[in-house]
Amino acid sequence: MQTYYLTDAGKVREHNEDSVIIVKNNNKEYLLAVADGMGGHQDGETASSITIEYIRNAFLEYESIGDKANAVNFMRENVKKINEMIFDYANNHEESKGMGTTLVMAILTSDYLVFGNIGDSSGYVLKDDKLFKVTKDHTLVNLLINTGELTEEEAKKHPKKNVLMRALGANDPIEIDIFDVETEIQAIMLCSDGLTNMLDEEQITKVLTTKELTIEEKILRLIKKSNNRGGSDNISIAYLLKESGE
Repeated sequence: MQTYYLTDAGKVREHNEDSVIIVKNNNKEYLLAVADGMGGHQDGETASSITIEYIRNAFLEYESIGDKANAVNFMRENVKKINEMIFDYANNHEESKGMGTTLVMAILTSDYLVFGNIGDSSGYVLKDDKLFKVTKDHTLVNLLINTGELTEEEAKKHPKKNVLMRALGANDPIEIDIFDVETEIQAIMLCSDGLTNMLDEEQITKVLTTKELTIEEKILRLIKKSNNRGGSDNISIAYLLKESGE
């Protein structure tokens, strides 16, 4: 496996409220996670940092995450704990009222691949040089698409396209959507919407499938392209490339 992750403040925001991590445990199982904080000042950064630090430490407590059912339970239970932590922090810090964060994560073992998400950070797999979105955004416009009130093209230009319907620190109780994905893939990519709001899937795929680029160069190029197109938000990417035979 090759892995690389990076976060960038972008060209407009004064500070970076995203957090991102890739970790491997002693059984060579991988956790990837991206959190996109919200709340203004540095409260979004606090919420995303709490989330990523907690999920990282929880994952590394295990020699092995276990079977698929255990991995799904790990996601669900730890999301509930993180949600409680964010609410507790906000209740104890008046200036942090309303802070929250998205979360997208993936767990890859030799036997399975599962994704989980809350909010509008996205999870993808690359297979046969094609990019497939696994997760579904918890946004107002996505809800309107599902009910037939908006087309996907209309949603892209909708003034409320970034309104979240679900986020850690905003909903109690909280539920994480789980996606079971086949392991016969080339790569996994998680990202915040700072990438997907600037580049479409065709543009992202073109970079990820450029053979002469290293994994680091691909991620750096995606961030550079996003910034060249305006960089209106923080940009975070976690990328895992499976090498031949794995």
